[in-house]
Amino acid sequence: MIAASIFAQTTAPAKVQLKTSVDSLNYAAGMTAAANAKRSLGTKFDPKMFLEAFNAVMKGDATAFTPESAPKIEKFVASQPWAGDNAKYLEVNKKRKEVITTASGSQYEVMTRGTGTVSPKSTDKVEVHYHGTMTDGTIFDSSVSRGQTSKFPLNGVIPGWTEGVQYMKEGDKFKFFIPYNLAYGENGRGQTIKGYSTLIFEIELIKVNPL
Repeated sequence: MIAASIFAQTTAPAKVQLKTSVDSLNYAAGMTAAANAKRSLGTKFDPKMFLEAFNAVMKGDATAFTPESAPKIEKFVASQPWAGDNAKYLEVNKKRKEVITTASGSQYEVMTRGTGTVSPKSTDKVEVHYHGTMTDGTIFDSSVSRGQTSKFPLNGVIPGWTEGVQYMKEGDKFKFFIPYNLAYGENGRGQTIKGYSTLIFEIELIKVNPL
């Protein structure tokens, strides 16, 4: 029963005869590679160019890129539309009168002012509540959602946080718009934060150097 399920075939006659288990292995691997390429590249998938590179590697022929550079080039080119949209977001956002742009290129706006008089230094520890989203509104992290504040050294987080929170005083709540070079860079982080991502944080500074 298990073997029959695994080797289930389509009703359409195949153009190739699978005579051995090795034939099946290679055919299945080819299907998987093609499906992954189509899923990754979408409308940019070019079977002819894909096979050109595939065959060159399999034959040991010269290739246009080195094996080390190919994954980097693939990631860089694929990220360009996203990078462009994120850069455009910042360009449009900085034109709003509520937004302050710092010398580093980070942006912020004051949501509410507290009654505190103390601002942290980069070497201080802070207690905050925060809510982090992508430019499309996707939530990637939120102490607010967890219902628990976070405490950490201010110089132990992304540069955009280290810089931005120093503009705040205890009790303030700011909204920050942090460009990729002050966040997680070209590589991103995890599945949600892609490379070149602008990050948006609502941050409430509760306490400087909490116990």
